Amino acid sequence: MATAAPRGGLLGRVKPLDAILATAEKKSLHRTLGAFQLTMLGIGAVIGTGIFVLTSEAAQKAGPAMMISFVIAGFVCAVAALCYSELASMVPVSGSAYTYTYAVMGEVLAWMVGWALILEYAVGASAVAVGWSGYFVGLLKSWGVIVPEALAVGPSGGGLINLPAVVISLLITGLLILGTKESARFTSALVLVKVVALTAFIILTLPVLNGSHFTPFIPNGWGTYGVVGAAASIFFAYVGFDAVSTAAEETVNPQRNVPIGLIGSLLFCTVFYLLVAAGAIGALGADPVRNAAGAVLAPGSAELTQQCQSIVASGATEPLVCSREALAHVLRSIGYQRLGDLMGVAAFIALPSVVLMMMFGQTRIFFVMARDGLLPERLAAVHPKYKTPHVVTAFTGIVVTLAAAFLPVGQLADYSNSGTLFAFAMVALAVFVLRRQDPSRHRPFRTPAVAIISPLAIIGCIGLYLNLPFIAKMVLVVWGAAGLLVYFGYSRSRSHVGRGILDVPEADSDAPPQPVPPMPGAPTPGYRDA
Repeated sequence: MATAAPRGGLLGRVKPLDAILATAEKKSLHRTLGAFQLTMLGIGAVIGTGIFVLTSEAAQKAGPAMMISFVIAGFVCAVAALCYSELASMVPVSGSAYTYTYAVMGEVLAWMVGWALILEYAVGASAVAVGWSGYFVGLLKSWGVIVPEALAVGPSGGGLINLPAVVISLLITGLLILGTKESARFTSALVLVKVVALTAFIILTLPVLNGSHFTPFIPNGWGTYGVVGAAASIFFAYVGFDAVSTAAEETVNPQRNVPIGLIGSLLFCTVFYLLVAAGAIGALGADPVRNAAGAVLAPGSAELTQQCQSIVASGATEPLVCSREALAHVLRSIGYQRLGDLMGVAAFIALPSVVLMMMFGQTRIFFVMARDGLLPERLAAVHPKYKTPHVVTAFTGIVVTLAAAFLPVGQLADYSNSGTLFAFAMVALAVFVLRRQDPSRHRPFRTPAVAIISPLAIIGCIGLYLNLPFIAKMVLVVWGAAGLLVYFGYSRSRSHVGRGILDVPEADSDAPPQPVPPMPGAPTPGYRDA
């Protein structure tokens, strides 16, 4: 096993890259994936929750110009993905952006990235659970079963608690503790359900497209509650593209096929999203709802909920921006009642798997951080019977459930995006830094024109972050400040790397960590259990 002393990074301790790569060599995978397989993998990973649940949020911010928002978000994802791919091909082990940052820029930034990924995965899972709840409640209503408003939405929507979102979050937490995993065949079937449902939506809505619904095209300008702000929210619809990046180790000729898979899948998904958005806008319109003074109302706000209720009470058709099940609502509004129900059924079937995958991703990040000593090692405990990290899974489930119970989907998606954008910006920076620090290291995939792509990714992520709503930006700031308090108050003194203990995950996860030479000024390390 390779060992190396932790070196000083951009902001301190760096986890030895050679040791991490030693793990990858032990578990190296057979290269079988070509450009087509990677493209299909990316399409399956990307198409999902965002387009089902955030269409109404985007319409409230950007109106018909949400079509431009999809293009902006897709472009930022593409340049970030190219940076992601280089590190994923070099460091093909668990931990995602957290591990990459640890290996390049040091423990402090790695901690901040891992801390931010909690927003991406846990809060993102809450957003999906709330989105699922909207379709589930709408489906029951269409069948004559009314869920009381007090139990169907959180306080901002005029209710008390989103009970369906709570139930689905708890059920999935239980499944993860029991060790239930999705098979590849089951996952592929769910992807097919989503693609067929959205294709049917396009086929049914485009023929009834009304050109007048596209004017004014940019009703709210380009700011936070305009086109770029909608792009910052819609970014959630593209999360998952990193599945292509992390498959670089299994790709034939990754330098050629990874960019094709990434750009091809993102291009396909962007066009697909544009067609869905065009169908929704053309069939029902996407005029933002305003208050009496003509000011656009914030998505998810109590004021918007009240205004929407007034519109419906007047006998008018519920606007697209008011619906909690946007695509099913569009189909029902143009006369396809039962097909609208089928859209609800598709969301009912497919979206819980997304909650499961996001919660699994969160527990994996927690698990790796705990194994590095940065979080209490009790979190990395494995259940003696089910062989799952039950403590961290239960903790994650509680966080997801509480957020889903009381917050609206748009706010949750924005909070999730703030963490994701920070993590992706750090990955893009890490690629640039490592090119200068270690230019001769073998890279199965090299980001093309890195001096252009990396800054574009960083600028794009920062630009979208700055156009999130103020509270979403502050969530990342406050959450990050809390994370630094935890790091300096607890994690820094217990870090394995800081204490000179090298813990190689994955293949050697059951073996005691090996000692490495200490950093200057660090105490002499000894052996201890991971």
